[in-house]
Amino acid sequence: MKAIMVALLACVMVPALALAQEGQAPGNLNTITGVNVTGGRVEIVGTKKPNFTTFTMTDPPRLVIDISEAVISGVKEEITVGNGTITGIRTAIYGSDESSIARVLIGYEREVETDIQAAGNTLVVTIAGGGGAAVAERPTAAQGTAPAAAGTAPAAAATTPGTTAEQAAVAAQTDRQQQEKAAAQSTAAAQTDRQQQEKAVAQATAAAQTDRQQQEKAAAQATAAAKSDAEAQRQAQARAEADRKAQEDAARVAAQQAQQAEQRRLQEERAAKEAAAAAEKQRQQDEARAAADAKKRQQADEKARREADAQAAADAKKRQQDEARAAAEEKKRLAAEEREAKREEAEAAAEERRAAAEERRRQQAEARESRVAQAETPRRAPAQGDSAAGSSRSKVMTLVGFQPSGSRVFVRTNEPVRYNVTEGNKEVVLELENTRIAESNNTRSLNTSFFDTAVASVNADAGPSRTVRVAIKLKEQVTYETRQEGNEVVIEFQRPSGR
Repeated sequence: MKAIMVALLACVMVPALALAQEGQAPGNLNTITGVNVTGGRVEIVGTKKPNFTTFTMTDPPRLVIDISEAVISGVKEEITVGNGTITGIRTAIYGSDESSIARVLIGYEREVETDIQAAGNTLVVTIAGGGGAAVAERPTAAQGTAPAAAGTAPAAAATTPGTTAEQAAVAAQTDRQQQEKAAAQSTAAAQTDRQQQEKAVAQATAAAQTDRQQQEKAAAQATAAAKSDAEAQRQAQARAEADRKAQEDAARVAAQQAQQAEQRRLQEERAAKEAAAAAEKQRQQDEARAAADAKKRQQADEKARREADAQAAADAKKRQQDEARAAAEEKKRLAAEEREAKREEAEAAAEERRAAAEERRRQQAEARESRVAQAETPRRAPAQGDSAAGSSRSKVMTLVGFQPSGSRVFVRTNEPVRYNVTEGNKEVVLELENTRIAESNNTRSLNTSFFDTAVASVNADAGPSRTVRVAIKLKEQVTYETRQEGNEVVIEFQRPSGR
């Protein structure tokens, strides 16, 4: 029985000593010495400025704060608050050495908004709409250090790096959570194995007690029969002694098995802690690489932006030069066209004078013939015919031009003409009736795309049935106004939107 009690005490004391050792904080770790609650405000006091991450949980609402490179000393593992907003606070530590992490879990009555700020060595959590005041005091030294509690791996703090850095951080966090989950499962398996060993020890103890009772009963029977059979009593005692030794041997074997199971559990816990430390180190390396990649990407973007700005400046300068050349060429062309138009107008005027003289001669000849016919034949009523009015004569288009200052297209003729305007998809067509083009130079296309107007090009050509067709291509559909000013038909376009 003494061996069994010693084995049970060993199973209980070894984990307690291991947890107590984990509670000892190396000098370079942040030691959490107090968690104080005042209404909707929670203060977490440490010996160093906290390096922390947070995440929330629901059903019930909870806020989890993981403080890196930290341990908890002198703070209760479970603090009951119940102030109408905060239900309670739980504390735990896991990891070892430099990878030790202190966790503070704050439970709420409902979903609330929180603001977390670090003020020196104190982490202040402010809860909007906090309830009644309650304070969780630091316990005295007699209360001891709270043991480390196995928990899930800390969630990575919400960050807003570039896309590559975020993916790397999420992958590292997932890997770490999986490793810590495996460690927790290993710890739970070791605990189950220990419980089974303890159950085996308890069963062995109960069996020993039952056997002892049976032995005592046999001894009583042997004592009653000793008067008649002393030899039988000695044999019964010998059998009882042998059974007792067998029971002690069984208890000793059970204690050894329990000790071996405990050693395996400790080894698995150490392996799990080492795996968690390696995962944390890998996560930090991944974050460093992600930050370096983000910096390189930012530098590349900045270089590309500078190159784009330089190219845009060069393009703008070239465009200005092209526009200046185009404007000079347009001015030169307009001057030449103006001269040509004047020449054509002079020719048209001369032709009109010749046509008028010819018409007068024809009319005079007809008058003479009429007088001769009247003299030769009886008198009768004059014939009704269509006299050629001036507006029915064939017109001549002498110039097609564009004025960028007013976004204006104009067509000049030797006299006013009849016209109509049709509108298509980004195109306006002007048709001049009974008109011809005097010079082939007027059929050349006008490229006006360099100007800051809606007009892209102007093209004039001869249409069917003695008409002239002037097609105006637009950069975008805008409103326009058409009017005739003397011998010019003018189409004035509105400036494009945003210019």
